[in-house]
Formats: sequence, structure tokens, C-alpha cells
Amino acid sequence: MTRHDSSLSRRALLANAGALVIAVHLPSKSLAQEAAGKPVAITPNAFIRIAPDDTVTILVKHLEMGQGPMTGLATIVAEELDADWTQMRAEHAPANLALYANLAFGVQGTGGSTAIANSYEQLRKAGAAARAMLISAAADAWAAPASKIKIVKGVVSHASGKQGRFGEFAVAAAAKPIPAVVQLKDPSKFTLIGADLPKLDTLRKTSGSAPFTIDQRSPDMLIAVVAHAPRFGGKLISFDATKALAIAGVVAVKQIPEGVAIFAKSTWPALKARDLLEIQWDEASALKQGSDAITASYVELSKSAGAVAAQRGSAEAALTGNDVIEHTFVFPYLAHAPMEPLDCVMQFDGSRAKAIFGCQFQTVDQAAVAKVLGITPENVTIETVFAGGSFGRRAQPTADLAVEAAQCVKALGTGSPVKLIRTREDDMRAGYYRPLYVHRLRASLAPDKSIGAWSHTIVGQSIMKGTAFEALIKDGIDDTSVEGAKDLPYAMANFRCDLHTTETKVPVLWWRSVGHTHTAFSTETFLDLLLEKANIDPVTGRLSLLRDQPRYAGVVREVARFAQWRGRLGSNKNAFGIAVHKSFGTYVAQIAEVTVGDDGLPKVRKVWCAVDCGVAVNPNIIRAQMEGGIGFGLGHALYSALELDKTGRVIQGNFNDYRSLLISEMPEVEVSIIPSSEAPTGVGEPGVPPIAPAVANAWRALTGQVVTRLPFSKGSFA
Repeated sequence: MTRHDSSLSRRALLANAGALVIAVHLPSKSLAQEAAGKPVAITPNAFIRIAPDDTVTILVKHLEMGQGPMTGLATIVAEELDADWTQMRAEHAPANLALYANLAFGVQGTGGSTAIANSYEQLRKAGAAARAMLISAAADAWAAPASKIKIVKGVVSHASGKQGRFGEFAVAAAAKPIPAVVQLKDPSKFTLIGADLPKLDTLRKTSGSAPFTIDQRSPDMLIAVVAHAPRFGGKLISFDATKALAIAGVVAVKQIPEGVAIFAKSTWPALKARDLLEIQWDEASALKQGSDAITASYVELSKSAGAVAAQRGSAEAALTGNDVIEHTFVFPYLAHAPMEPLDCVMQFDGSRAKAIFGCQFQTVDQAAVAKVLGITPENVTIETVFAGGSFGRRAQPTADLAVEAAQCVKALGTGSPVKLIRTREDDMRAGYYRPLYVHRLRASLAPDKSIGAWSHTIVGQSIMKGTAFEALIKDGIDDTSVEGAKDLPYAMANFRCDLHTTETKVPVLWWRSVGHTHTAFSTETFLDLLLEKANIDPVTGRLSLLRDQPRYAGVVREVARFAQWRGRLGSNKNAFGIAVHKSFGTYVAQIAEVTVGDDGLPKVRKVWCAVDCGVAVNPNIIRAQMEGGIGFGLGHALYSALELDKTGRVIQGNFNDYRSLLISEMPEVEVSIIPSSEAPTGVGEPGVPPIAPAVANAWRALTGQVVTRLPFSKGSFA
């Protein structure tokens, strides 16, 4: 899809035969500034800013929420620009679909582990174009042929001994036309891509200078908190704010479509006033069903076949007799629970709005705010700042945070800036969740111990239904419900995967690694069980079944090699489990060493992880994301569940009852990155899916118990 701003057509780098427009706009300084003799940065309309002090700032179109796009994308530009790493800086790009669309899904936004994958070629060409323009400017200044000028580590030089730095040529380079064709580096000549470069945002975050939403301040800013219905589907009837308004610092209490908003001069009065509101809710249509009842209905539904997602051969015909192996797996609702709960600063003067927050879906949020306020998206400015985690929560198709902030400033009507704050309890009890799923798997072994048939029925809500992405549902199949299950890589003649899509009033959303969060567990633990029944080593068995899948097999071999795999059982009351899974184009295999902890739950001593993500742009970030994904996935597998009581109320509210992994519980992690010349793929999510099944497989080897329900702390074993 070609997206461009017509005003930039003169300064656009055309790639892929015109199918993609990469704007590298480097305008020269203004005439007024030039006349005043002031040094001026070259300010971009797109990706690159080269300043007189030689710094190179990359405008990053993706939200930095801990996964490293600022560093990774700056690395790509720096490589082709031949900049020195100490020159590089990064900032969030403004909301502008024409310039900053995510090429993977057509809107400006971050998700699906696409930051590096969708920007790799785009930013290589942008960096190469900027390099060519600097060389052209130097050639003019030195009256020398461009072919005799080179750039090494940010220094422009000529064979005559003349040298200069980027800042000296930046203004002249800005006047140059962007070349229509650029020569990209041979990957064998890379010096920065593939190097362990330090993250650009580390110093700002460790010093406290990195801007997060909660840090935003202004003298006239008000804090807003909202009282939401206690059950999903509840509606406001009436409220009495007399006691709330009596709290010092409370400015106003207003009804909004989402509930009742309290506005105060600081956070504590707002929270205290909210507790004093007297509210009547209409719960006639609210959800009054508990998660146990929902689970039971899903288990019953899984006993019948659903809509076919994929099949080959005839699994049902082959699954006859007494040799059928069957297990049903249950996965709870999960909260995202980012360390920084949701918050948003917004101001509206009646015609224009500005929002400042950790925005993950700029295009979606911009349009949603405009609709609430009755203005055009062009009149909504979004300033993206760092976010303290997301795990999918800030990428909301309904833009619930931005919408609620817009409702607040509209209801207040004073033009004052408002910082909407949701406490962790607010978002955990009135948020969006990874859906509850039930999987029923059946299989049989052929006489030669191969898998004769495999049938997989999945039951759960669609995260796409009712959103702007509903068109992605094809023939009744939401692919995010079956990904990782319908495309099982193992060789087997008779295979079927089908889906029952359910509906409840529980709001659901993608969660870090989306459908792979549950499909990897069910498929990898069930396969491991089949291999054990056949008395086949889990590594040997997987490699045999992956004989036509070289990249899957590659990570299995590598993780077995450097973990020195010798079988399921160790010699020190420990056991080992393996799992392999592909998500978002990245192949990951993990081996977990497990013992029985003092609490009777698995204690994971060490995890070995092999990852094939194509070209490794920054190995330091890749290792960090694998480590983070393992910790995130392990904590949820061991402890986490979002539960509804029998009346439909969410039970959990904070980390005291929605347990997360403690730093003391984090296992040692060793990561091996497979060398590759394939295009880079994402690493923000693929480290999560294999850890839970790897631990479950080790636990079964250690205790004989088949884990059929997560989290482990619920103690559901077969």
C-alpha cells in the first residue's frame, strides 16, 4: 500500500517499484534562522534528523514500551548511514498515518512483534539515502567526485586528507534531491547490525528523565478518575456526589458514557471522592456468571466439533478403537497488568485536542478521540511518550483509554488539561483480558509409533469480533484463536483443527503472543505425552516429525546442543522439558530444568533458549526479550488467573492476588541466536509461548502429572 504526503513528493525515496514511499525529508533551515546566523538542526518530516552538533535523531514510529524499537531502528539507520553509535538518538514520531504507517497492517501502531520486521528495508533505504546526500554535499564543498568520498563512523573524508563531520554538511545535504535508487550495504560488511549495542533509552530511564505519562505536569492540570460498573454490561442509573464534592481539592463530578468521572487538583482527593460516590447501577443485562461456570460450558462444547480451521486426511475416521489418547486443557482469563497502569493526558479547547500518553495505536486513538469530540482527526495531536509495559493492553481497537479521556475533557468543558488515571484495580476489574480457552485434543499412535491421527478442538471468545478488525474473521474462524494449532508443523497424515467461537460480556483483547499463549501449551504438552507413550525421546521425536521444517529443527538441535540434552530425568531430583514454537515469524525452542519447590510447585532452575529471528539486528535486545518473555510467561503459568466470582465480579485487583514472578524466582537463562540471512522477524512476543509447556513437560517427567489447567498453582493435574 502506498502512503505519502503530496507535499513531500519531491523528497521521497521510492522503493519496491513504487509500491512503497519512504519519506526521508531533510528540509533546510528557515530563512529567518539563517539570517540570524543561528545553528539549526535539519528537522525531518519523517525519519532522520541530522543536527549541527553531528547528532543523528531517528523518529521512531513505534511505541517504546520496553521492547527496544528505539535502539533497533536506530541501529538500522546508523548502519547504512555509517554513523558512529555515539551520535545516535531516538524520539517517538508524531501521529501521522501518511508518514508513519506500520507496513504490516496499514495504520500507525505497534503490535504483533512487527517493529523491526516492517521497518528493516524501509529504514535501510532511508539511511542509505541520507548517506548519499551527505556525500553529495561534501563533494560540492570539496570540488571532488562523490565516488572518492567515504563515510566511516560519522566522519566524511576524501583521499586528499580532507575530513568533515555530518553537522558541517547537514544543511547543504538537505537541499539535495533524495536519490531514487540507493545502494545498500552487503550484509557481510555490517559493523553495527549484529553488534551488542547499548540501548539508547537506558540512561534516560535509569536517571528518571525519560518522560512517562504519569510524569506530565502543568499548573492548571486536573486529575480524573472514573467509577465504572462493578459488573460487565452494567449501566449507570443515577449518582449522588454530595459527599464527594465536599472533599477538599475536588473540582467537579460529571457523568460520562463510561460511568462517573471525578476531577480534582491531585490524585488522592480524586480517589477518596470516588469512594464516597453513591451510585445506582442497572445490572439487569450485566454478566452474572462466574469463570467456573463459563469453563464448564466450554468443556461441554469442546466435546463436539466446531468450524474447521484446517484439516488433512481424515482424523475422525482414524480416531477409533481403544488406543485414542485424550486430554482437555483449560486456560483462564489473564490480565495484562503492565507496571504502569493506563493513563492519558488530554486537553481540548473546543476545536483542537492534544493527547500525551504511551500511545500504541496512534491512528485508531486519533480517530476515536476526534469522533468523541466532534472534530476531524487532523485536529487531534498525539504526543507519544514512553510506556511502562503494555503486553497488548494499550493497543485497543476500541481505543477505550483515549475515548474515556476524551469523554472526560468534553464533560468538564473548561479547556483545562486533564490527566486520566486508572489504578491497577481499575484496569484489572474493568479492563480487557486474554480470553478464557478450553482445548480438547485427541490422538492415536500408528503401529510404527508415528502419529496416526490428531484432532484439536478449541473453544473461546474472538478478540476480533465487534472491532474494526472483524473483517479478518474468515468462514467463522478468528485466526488468532487457532494460530499455532491449525498450522502445526509436525508430520502427520490425519489432522484436524476446529473452533467454537463463544460470546460473553467479558471484554477480551490480545495478550502478549496472542493465540500462541494457549495453543503452544496444548500442542507441545500433548505431543510430548504422545512421544512418552511411544517411548521416544522428546528431542529425537520432535526432530523426526520436523524433518520437513528446517528452521524448527534448527532451534531444536541448537537448544539440545548447548543444554547438553541427555533425556528427561536428571540425577539430582530434577527433570528437563522441551518445547518449540513459531510465532510472528520467529522460531523459538526452550529447555527448562525443573525441581519441586518448597511450595510444591515447579521451581525452574535454568532455561536454555534457541531463537531464529532472521538477521539479528541487535543481539543484546534479542537476548533481553527472550529473557523477559520467559519471565513473563513463567510467572503467568505458575500463578496468574483472572477469575470471576459466581455473581460475575472480578476477584483479583492487584499483584497481591494476581501473582507475578518475583525476581528471586527468575531462573538463569542462556540464549543462543541462530545466525541467519533471512529477513528479520519480531522478538517481543515469541519468547513467551514455549516456556510454560517446557516446564509442564519437565514437571510430568519429574512427578508423572499431566498439567491440564493453568496456572500450576490451581493444581489441576491428570
